[in-house]
Amino acid sequence: MTDGKPPLHVGQSVLKPDRPVGIVGYGAYVPRYRLPGREVARVWTGGLGGSPVQEKAVAGLDEDVITMSIEAAQNALARAAIDPRLIRAVWVGSESHPYAVKPTSTVVAESIGAAPNVQAADWEFACKAGSEAMQAGIGFVGSGMGGYALTIGMDTAQARPGDALEYTAAAGGAAFIIGPAAESVALFQGSYSYVTDTPDFWRRAHQIYPSHGDRFTGEPAYFAHSVSAGQRLMELMGTTADDYRWAIFHQPNVKFPMRAGQMLGFAPEKLEPGLLSGVVGNVYAGSSLLGLAATLDVAAPGDRILMVSYGSGAGSDAFDILVSERIAERRERAPRVHDYVARRTEIDYALYTRYRGKLAE
Repeated sequence: MTDGKPPLHVGQSVLKPDRPVGIVGYGAYVPRYRLPGREVARVWTGGLGGSPVQEKAVAGLDEDVITMSIEAAQNALARAAIDPRLIRAVWVGSESHPYAVKPTSTVVAESIGAAPNVQAADWEFACKAGSEAMQAGIGFVGSGMGGYALTIGMDTAQARPGDALEYTAAAGGAAFIIGPAAESVALFQGSYSYVTDTPDFWRRAHQIYPSHGDRFTGEPAYFAHSVSAGQRLMELMGTTADDYRWAIFHQPNVKFPMRAGQMLGFAPEKLEPGLLSGVVGNVYAGSSLLGLAATLDVAAPGDRILMVSYGSGAGSDAFDILVSERIAERRERAPRVHDYVARRTEIDYALYTRYRGKLAE
């Protein structure tokens, strides 16, 4: 106890794999349909009170977590340029898997050509389902169990009509192929996870829409976990905000990630490339991952990235990521996040209601 702090126990150490691994390929998908926040306000508040986001992405009638995951995975494969049969695990994290009993991951694995010699599973942990799949992928590849793992965070909009979540709960996500560091566009330098039993958001069995604790979702939930995970990882890595070129946080709205970043010492401009909640809404399981994909679209070799996810219930995964010299050539092989953001078709509340099946018989 030379520095006046208590000694670390095993749960407080940085998480590192046995061998260096990174992101070999990445890809994103955002549906083209957009519901403006003003439309939600027009229907439920008479246009009063404004909107926390400009608009949100909405899945079409022929889109769900499976179809969107397949497109994101195909983009990741295009960047990785590997045979999909080399992928030994396909893991999809989501709050809105199409089936209660039938995995999303097996359909994705089959569709991209990774089946049948592959491990497949669906992951759940509210908004950090995608990042926990990524955390597992790092361990899977880093232990030598497999050469590559495909990890995905993807969701469709879930919100009770008239609820505050209806402004922001959106659709989309990102896919990442985890593989050897020597082939990667970005390297995982370390990670850290922080969880507690904080019931700020939940959905019981047989319930269509989730419930939430209103303002309780902020201080004791989002900020306590996001800031603690990010701060602890930086302490363990011996870094400060000045050591990172970019910072990414989970994006339930525009204000939360900006405030979390500022609490950790980051200037607003370091958060802007990955801040997509204002124009595509809150993509639950893929929010921070979509932000990571958008950041990799503009990052330069040598840039260091801090990414911190958040999932209600509650927990955060924090990652220290270093961009490699392979990024410039590799990212040109597939559409960028903002290519999907720019491809938009505005819809009204009535069409949104139809697309999301909100008219129960």
